[in-house]
Amino acid sequence: MKALPWLQAGLARRPLWMNGLLVFCAYMTFIYLPWDVFVKPLAVDQEVWFGILFTGWAAKAGAILHWGVYGAGTLGLWRMRAWLQPWMSLYLLQIAYGMAYWSLTDPRGSGLPAALIVPLLFIGLAALAWRERTRLA
Repeated sequence: MKALPWLQAGLARRPLWMNGLLVFCAYMTFIYLPWDVFVKPLAVDQEVWFGILFTGWAAKAGAILHWGVYGAGTLGLWRMRAWLQPWMSLYLLQIAYGMAYWSLTDPRGSGLPAALIVPLLFIGLAALAWRERTRLA
C-alpha cells in the first residue's frame, strides 16, 4: 500500500531519526496525553519532570505541560520551524538528566549502569538535533 503523497513528501523533508521524534511527538499529542489528562484516574496519575515523580493534581498539571511540549514538537517538526531550536535540544537534554537522576535516586531506578547508558541516547539525539538545526527554516 502506497502512503498518501502529502505524507511521503512531508516525511522526506527530514532524516529518519527526526521522523522518529515527529511520530513520537504526534503519538503523545493526539493519543497518549488526551487519555492521560481526561481518562486516567487521578489516583494513579504520575508524571516525571527532571527525574522527579509527581502524582495527583501535580501530575495532571504536568501532563498538560507535557501536552504543550509535545504539541509544539509535533507542529515544529512537521513544519520544520526554526523556533523549535534550541528548545528541542534542551528538552532532550532535560530527559537525559531526568533519566540519570531517576536511575540514581528512585528505588525503582536501575542504578548506575542505566544512569550512564540510557541518558547517552538522549544526549546523542540532542546533539543530532543541534547539528541539524539549519534544516529548520
